[in-house]
Amino acid sequence: MNEMTSTVHSIESRTASPWTFPERLRILLWSIAWPVLCAWTPKPLNAWRLIWLRLFGCKIEGTPFVHQRARIEMPWHITLHDQSCVGDRANLYAMGEIELGRKCVVAQEVYLCTGTHDFNDPHLSLVTAKITVGDNAFVGARAFVLPGVHIGDGVIVGACSLVTRSVKPWSVVAGSPARFLRSRVRGNSETL
Repeated sequence: MNEMTSTVHSIESRTASPWTFPERLRILLWSIAWPVLCAWTPKPLNAWRLIWLRLFGCKIEGTPFVHQRARIEMPWHITLHDQSCVGDRANLYAMGEIELGRKCVVAQEVYLCTGTHDFNDPHLSLVTAKITVGDNAFVGARAFVLPGVHIGDGVIVGACSLVTRSVKPWSVVAGSPARFLRSRVRGNSETL
């Protein structure tokens, strides 16, 4: 787990849910609503998808874009800022909080995973920690981001990278695990 604060959701057995009955009901309703009301919509119906995300508690500022084939768990834990973009088949596994900054891109098939388990607990209790993707950041296709990671402003994460630690602003990282490659110049992308 990274330097960000984590939350332990204790359970009584490995087969128990860390969520209350009302939370489980909300999860069930969402798991029906997204495929029935949104997953079939064409790209231009982004506003329709944002309506349903808002109705289920997603915090939305401005006009982000969420692809119809994005996979979103527990949207009430998600904050999307203006012009952030969630790509085709991207997974926002929001057992804990996820925040996407202005004009950031989470490309196709990226997996943002806010949950893991306490491996010292015999019941393997759920542990969650917030993932933040900064303004103007780009997370490349099929990258996997672990709980508690903060991806700074202007960062580029290479395709298929495994991001296990927070990344300083205006860096380029890639690999498994992701390693620092170089710094970026804060050029026109800051104002795009």
